[in-house]
Amino acid sequence: MEQQGSENTQEPLPCANNCGFFGSPATRNLCSKCFRDSLRREEAVAAVAATATAAVAVSSSLSSSSAEATAAAPEEAGKEARAKGNKKSGRCAACGRKVGLMGFECRCGGVFCGAHRYSDRHDCGYDYRAAGRDAIARANPVVRGDKQVDKL
Repeated sequence: MEQQGSENTQEPLPCANNCGFFGSPATRNLCSKCFRDSLRREEAVAAVAATATAAVAVSSSLSSSSAEATAAAPEEAGKEARAKGNKKSGRCAACGRKVGLMGFECRCGGVFCGAHRYSDRHDCGYDYRAAGRDAIARANPVVRGDKQVDKL
């Protein structure tokens, strides 16, 4: 009986998540994929907790500043978060369709699907005309000769 018990501990154990693979005691009885996923979830929870702690610290520091500064700071933070979130979301800024890896990034900063990739198809805030003028001015500097004084 004791030999059978020791043989059972030698056999591979099924993954604790019942994914069909075998786990090991070193990975908390999880397979390698489930173990990696659990580590990522733990890191994400830790990051959210750190962000929440930082937000509390920022809000307490903002409460001590003037009311005008507190009104402007959340608006700016919201605009930055939307701009960053749009690029990372993988969705068209105009219609919300998933664009995946093939999203078209516009000069205005948005990512768009194939239907909205052109500036006339979305509300593009980039001034192409002024950018063209600046490019031409940089490429073709004004060349003037020295003025010579004619002697009579």
